[in-house]
Amino acid sequence: MKLIIAYIQPHKLQDVKKALYEANVHKMSVTNALGCGQQAGYEESYRGVKFEVNLLKKVRLEIAVNDDFVDKTIDTIVTSTRTGQIGDGKIFILDLPECIRIRTNETGPEAIG
Repeated sequence: MKLIIAYIQPHKLQDVKKALYEANVHKMSVTNALGCGQQAGYEESYRGVKFEVNLLKKVRLEIAVNDDFVDKTIDTIVTSTRTGQIGDGKIFILDLPECIRIRTNETGPEAIG
């Protein structure tokens, strides 16, 4: 079991959700996030005062999958978000030692579904 964490551009969320649904990956958590990477932000002016905005809006996806869905999920996220520009996002893959479905008390791969 793996936990896939992806940071993507907010305007790509609908594309990713649709592509994941078509890839038969239906369960995910979505959170708004702020962050910076290679983009390094931009400079803005408000009432004549310049300031640097270095925390940009991102969307964080968390998807727990069984091992046979890992590659499919990652490929789907990459193909539906890639523009070739700085700021496309990042994907982190973590081992998921245990999962428990509270309603049924199922554990392990059965709990993920």
